[in-house]
Amino acid sequence: MTWIYLVIAGIFEVVWSTTMKLSQGFTKIGWVIATIIGMIASFAGLIIATKHLPIGIAYPVWTGIGAVGSVLVGSFLFHDQMNMMTWIFVILLIVSIIGIKITAGH
Repeated sequence: MTWIYLVIAGIFEVVWSTTMKLSQGFTKIGWVIATIIGMIASFAGLIIATKHLPIGIAYPVWTGIGAVGSVLVGSFLFHDQMNMMTWIFVILLIVSIIGIKITAGH
């Protein structure tokens, strides 16, 4: 269950980074509220996960999910342009997140 909380926290990391972009510099109050809610949910999930996982495992997975998710949202929702090398590094990040999970022993 701890890993589920961590994954959900990572997803909310993507939510708040996306809604922050949509807030247009915190000028759209609805998106600002969504950003704050996403941040609270993301941090809450990380806090719960670190009760049972070492911070050295939980934090990189949490940030990795947020990073990969934000790259995907940027690419597909905001049409950010990324070259092939960037995508290779995103794939390496995914492999790293999976590797941490597999080798963590928790």
